[in-house]
Amino acid sequence: MRPWVERLVAAWGIAWVSLLLGRAIWRLTPLALEPWTQDLMTNSQKGIYIAWLVANAYLEGYRGFQLRFSPRVVSRAVYLGQHPRPFWIVLALPFCLSLFHSTRRQMTVSWVFVIAIVLLVWWVRSLPQPWRGIVDGGVVLGLMWGLGVIWWLFLRYLLGAQIPPPGDIPLEKAGREQPALG
Repeated sequence: MRPWVERLVAAWGIAWVSLLLGRAIWRLTPLALEPWTQDLMTNSQKGIYIAWLVANAYLEGYRGFQLRFSPRVVSRAVYLGQHPRPFWIVLALPFCLSLFHSTRRQMTVSWVFVIAIVLLVWWVRSLPQPWRGIVDGGVVLGLMWGLGVIWWLFLRYLLGAQIPPPGDIPLEKAGREQPALG
């Protein structure tokens, strides 16, 4: 059985990421459903909506979240639990998102992604319905997929599954890698 402190600290990181994604899902879902509930779309727009859902399920949900983001978040949360530092625990959300204590490449990718998301959210808010609902529908589906994968991987960890160590933890000053997980 894993030490309870390790599991608690890892759960803290997962909880913050879940709160971030869950809040976005909560806020966007009514906007994503509005074109359907208020009959705001033509048949061609309904086709675009459905095609956008399929594209986002694959691109955002599967390729973005399931293969990349979600495993990295869980891996970093587990790493945080196994190597707790007070500063990292307080900043569990940015730690799990690879916004610090990561390789230069991953931090650059993560920060550019966060900035791009902020700009995209700003732009999408200016779209009229049904287009905003169409975009938000795909985003909600992708976010739900990603959050589900995070919970699934974390549950597997809690039940004893091995979680691979994060591949984006920087080397120590002495040139050695951080201790392996597990």
